[in-house]
Amino acid sequence: MNTVTRDVIALCEDTGNIYETVEIIARRANQIGSEMKHDLDKKLQEFATNNDNLDEVFENREQIEISKYYEKLPKPTLIATQEYVEGNIYWRLNQSQQDNKNQINFL
Repeated sequence: MNTVTRDVIALCEDTGNIYETVEIIARRANQIGSEMKHDLDKKLQEFATNNDNLDEVFENREQIEISKYYEKLPKPTLIATQEYVEGNIYWRLNQSQQDNKNQINFL
C-alpha cells in the first residue's frame, strides 16, 4: 500500500535501455492481467444464472466477496515490476529481433 520509488538506472541494467525494460514489464503485466481476469471470470461463472432477478443479484454475498478479493489484489503492473526486480521474468530476443530490437518473446 506504500509508494516505492524505483531507480530507473538500476532497473534497466539488464537491457541497457529503459524502453526495452518498460516493454518487458508491460508485456508481463498484460499476461498477469489476463490470467487474473480469466480466474475471476471462471469463479464468477459459477454464479451465472439465465434469468437475472434483481433480488438474486443482491443476495449473492459470495460473489461480492470474490469480487472484493480481486479488487484488493495488487495491480498487474506492480506484480510484473516486482518479478522483474527479483529476476523472475525470463525473456530473450530472437536473432531477427536482435537486429530490429522491436519484439520481445517470453519463455
